[in-house]
Amino acid sequence: MKCPYCANQEDKVIDSRSIKGGEAIRRRRECLKCGSRFTSYEEIDEVVRMVVKKDGRREAFDRGKIRGGLLKAIEKREIPIDRIERIIQDIEAEVYRDRAEVPSRDIGEMLMKILHELDEVAYVRFASVYRQFSDITEFMNELKSMLGKSGQTPEIQNLELKTPKKKTE
Repeated sequence: MKCPYCANQEDKVIDSRSIKGGEAIRRRRECLKCGSRFTSYEEIDEVVRMVVKKDGRREAFDRGKIRGGLLKAIEKREIPIDRIERIIQDIEAEVYRDRAEVPSRDIGEMLMKILHELDEVAYVRFASVYRQFSDITEFMNELKSMLGKSGQTPEIQNLELKTPKKKTE
């Protein structure tokens, strides 16, 4: 570190302290040439991860969006908030693992898999928004698929949708 007083590049660290909740380090240094003391700061240079949306747009990864989607999906369900935080941390760790860009589809599929194992109602809520069902038939097909994978064969498996007839005048 170059001394701000004499430009010498040799110094010794006198004191180091963690700041910003462990996100940075403050170091007190002493120049070995002139004896002046000065402070330096070190912090991690964050690498921004980009999410590639369905339409090709790119935006910075935002864990708040994952939290918002999960909170809507689990509304009025008995799922502890600390479990949601662990899910968010797991997804974030996966996004930051070895790649600069991640398709939004991958994030959605990870969330769907986790929610399917965690709570079926939350899964269906999330899937209905994520998969953008255009009508009730798509929604019912997803329910049938989900119930078939779980080995359940309730009456819904045999349910056929009847679309209402339009009135003719």
